[in-house]
Amino acid sequence: MVEQSRMVKVKICGMTNLEDTLLAVKGGADAVGFIFYKKSLRNVSAKTVKTIVAALPPFIETVGVFVNESADRINRIVDSCKLSAVQLHGNESPAFCKKIRRKVIKAVRVKGKDSFDGLSSYKVSAFLLDACSDQQQGGTGETFDWRLVSEGKKYGPVILAGGLDPSNVAHAIQKVKPYGVDVCSGVEKIPGIKDPSRLKAFIKAAKSGKSLRY
Repeated sequence: MVEQSRMVKVKICGMTNLEDTLLAVKGGADAVGFIFYKKSLRNVSAKTVKTIVAALPPFIETVGVFVNESADRINRIVDSCKLSAVQLHGNESPAFCKKIRRKVIKAVRVKGKDSFDGLSSYKVSAFLLDACSDQQQGGTGETFDWRLVSEGKKYGPVILAGGLDPSNVAHAIQKVKPYGVDVCSGVEKIPGIKDPSRLKAFIKAAKSGKSLRY
């Protein structure tokens, strides 16, 4: 179980400042995410992200998160900020995904097995499986039925999100065996500001395979 956990990639999302981003990277995160969605409490400007990315060490994946945005704007932002991947959290079609000039992670809001209908048409790098909420596009802090993850894995690499925190991420990895895990609200003090102890504990738990209290 521990060997499997060490293979799992860890993405910390909702970054809004350099201090938190560097803390995540130094703690062992493989990827960091920046949300370019004006309705999000973690929305960040391209100017800020460009500054943060320029200060990061090599070999860190930088992911721009977008919701029903135009392909032109997405491509302009990722080029300007030098992001390595794009995460699409809206109703983007397979054809739309092909217009993006970076690796694409398509988010799926999971309710039941029918949530995976049509995924075979998406030629993307991975699918991020998140809890479904009528109020938010992501960052809900809620889990979903992890037994459904096996359905998503039929279509490509799966990144598990939704309600993960230091106390449950190791169990989630052991149960689901995803390609990666993604956390946002589970390591925050308030939306957009990370809690150092929770952040470090989450990464340690994900990499070690041992659940931690925080």
